Amino acid sequence: MTQTHTDDYERADGRGIRVTFAEPEGSVRGGLVVLHEADVVTDTVRLLLTGLAGEGWLAIAPHLASRGGELGVDDVLAATDIALAWLADRGVRADLMGIVGFDLGGTAALVVASSRTLGAAVSVGGRGISTPVSAELPALVDIAGRLTSPWLGLYGDAGEEGGADVEALREAAGAATVAANVVRFPGTDHRFDADPEAAEQAWQRTLDWFDAHLR
Repeated sequence: MTQTHTDDYERADGRGIRVTFAEPEGSVRGGLVVLHEADVVTDTVRLLLTGLAGEGWLAIAPHLASRGGELGVDDVLAATDIALAWLADRGVRADLMGIVGFDLGGTAALVVASSRTLGAAVSVGGRGISTPVSAELPALVDIAGRLTSPWLGLYGDAGEEGGADVEALREAAGAATVAANVVRFPGTDHRFDADPEAAEQAWQRTLDWFDAHLR
């Protein structure tokens, strides 16, 4: 059974971070960076890493650290860049690298997808669509039109940010020059916790997006 491992990783330039990762038992199809939504890498994140590894992806979650208690754009990009370097050190080509995040991690994934050129990106329930989550992060509608990586957004309608916000995000992402798609799940909250069927559909759509773009 695939297991997760945690280690400290340092790039050649001396920049480093703590990472948790899971490796496929067979051949590696590509690499995925997982952005976590809590202050620490949780058991749920570890389960996600092993699930992705079971699908053939080398999956890594950088331990996100904020300055002053709020996660900012620079924090997200710095951690992601180090995780991407970790994947490159293990032979993963740049066009076979993707990113996925849930909840606040979904917000961070869109930040990365509009700032870095990756093979694919997925946000599941990213908050802060029309109103920023914090002063350190932008509203997602303000950056979606600048996407530089193919991006999929999966959103439940039952949270604080409902259908109107999600439709505004869809319109903003439609202005991007890369592939972008937004899928709404009626009656589902942004975490997909209370709807196993929607959660399964979101998982399959995530896998399908990576299958389509990382090849």
